Amino acid sequence: MSDFITVLRETCPTPVLDATKWKRIGGDPHTVNLNAYLSKDGSKIMGTWICTPGKFEVNYEKWEYCHFLDGYCIITPEGEPPLHLKAGDVFVIEPGMKGTWEVVETVRKYFVFA
Repeated sequence: MSDFITVLRETCPTPVLDATKWKRIGGDPHTVNLNAYLSKDGSKIMGTWICTPGKFEVNYEKWEYCHFLDGYCIITPEGEPPLHLKAGDVFVIEPGMKGTWEVVETVRKYFVFA
């Protein structure tokens, strides 16, 4: 096994239910995290996130890479127009982004926080 490369081919993550730290502000959203990787120092995490419809208030302290596999959501940074994101979209959210994240249709996405 390499000290520099982690192959996740055989990963079988344990589902973590409703683990999001975000404040729910609309609907009754529920989340499932399938965390496939956590760095030794705990500063980086990657996996799959699933969320049912609802709305959250968000405050990003870390950088996040997202690749939507399913669903549709609207992310609205404070003071900016909403962004409509759907299956197939790939995007990055920078630390310091505050606003709302509204899941309109159940979302499934790959994520990396670093």
